[in-house]
Amino acid sequence: MRLITILFLCSLCGVAYADQPKPSNLQDLPPPALDANGAVDEPQVTITKQTEQTVEEFRVSGRLYMIKITPKVGKPYYLVDDQGDGKFARHEGMDSGVRPPRWVILQF
Repeated sequence: MRLITILFLCSLCGVAYADQPKPSNLQDLPPPALDANGAVDEPQVTITKQTEQTVEEFRVSGRLYMIKITPKVGKPYYLVDDQGDGKFARHEGMDSGVRPPRWVILQF
């Protein structure tokens, strides 16, 4: 019974929040970046499947900036050009490495 009451009250809160008017100071998003041909400048991905691995090359404006290598056995890893000089450094994961502590608050 408590669970039903809590779910009902949460749904009312969601409806009340969704009913709020939009702020008047909203601005339009800027247009997307265009390349020399007038097309949207988005990353191009080239996927090459080999017998032992899959290689994905990510390019923007023709410049290779990241390579993702997914071996047949094991975790994928990335080669990233951080400086833009064509030298790639290996990154095991694309996360920042920050791991906030977690505690169990309530267990059912």
